[in-house]
Amino acid sequence: MKQSPKIWPALAAPGATWLLALFGIPFYAVACVAFGTIDPIFRDAVPQWNPLAWDFGQAREVLASVLSGPLQGVFLRTIVYVLAAMITSFAIGFPVAYFLARHAGKRKLLLLTLVIVPFWVNYLMRMLAWVNLLSPSGLFSRFMGVFGIHYNWLDGSPITVVLGLVYGYVPFLILPMYATLERLDWRLVEAARDLGATSRQAFRLVTIPMAQAGMAAAAILIALPMFGDYYTNDLLSRSPRTEMLGNQIDFYVNNSQQPQRGAVLVLMLSALLLVALSWYLRSTSRYAKERTK
Repeated sequence: MKQSPKIWPALAAPGATWLLALFGIPFYAVACVAFGTIDPIFRDAVPQWNPLAWDFGQAREVLASVLSGPLQGVFLRTIVYVLAAMITSFAIGFPVAYFLARHAGKRKLLLLTLVIVPFWVNYLMRMLAWVNLLSPSGLFSRFMGVFGIHYNWLDGSPITVVLGLVYGYVPFLILPMYATLERLDWRLVEAARDLGATSRQAFRLVTIPMAQAGMAAAAILIALPMFGDYYTNDLLSRSPRTEMLGNQIDFYVNNSQQPQRGAVLVLMLSALLLVALSWYLRSTSRYAKERTK
């Protein structure tokens, strides 16, 4: 029996309602705080629920600070850290996902379980384990000392922060990449090899183009939480030299009398992530159209 096209909007209605309730309304509340006022006595944020009465003065000050003021370095540092962590995550995660999809054989289930195991442990506990390993008396620092390398990994080191981001989020890259690679038509790769392509050429000209949608999804999946991350930096560095936007948001919201600035930074970060998400949606839509031709 042919289904009516109207059934699909009806099936999507509960999910859309859920998103509206748990994302749209809280996001609107953040905007009301960002464009609201501050109580002159208690210095608490006073949301302005009427959009017609919003005050954009604080937002303009924060934007000027991000573009050419004290927050410019934090903004650029966040982008650099996230890009470095994404590149490192792909360098680690893509070969793992490729091996799982093509060569794991009977060990696939066991290896997938090992990839998922970190999700069973609280993220903060995993970061605390890194603190113990990287402390001056930790196992890793003592191991490096055997080779004459004495480095304080927890003294505001950008390398430590980037590695912490990679360690925390690389499983989120491996799983979607594995799901993408596992569904590829590997007969196309074999056909390319039969036509004279080397293994590297087949990988570059066939495998990578077919996996582009999954790579974009994996990149977005780990980039979104990385941009808002602040606890990794707090645990592994605690230095102003490595502060990211998430640390500034946490400071303004919880440790200052300027919660408006924190809310404005949330909106700016959301706008930046919306640009990345729009690029992902366009790229996947274009890829889907090319496959249907």
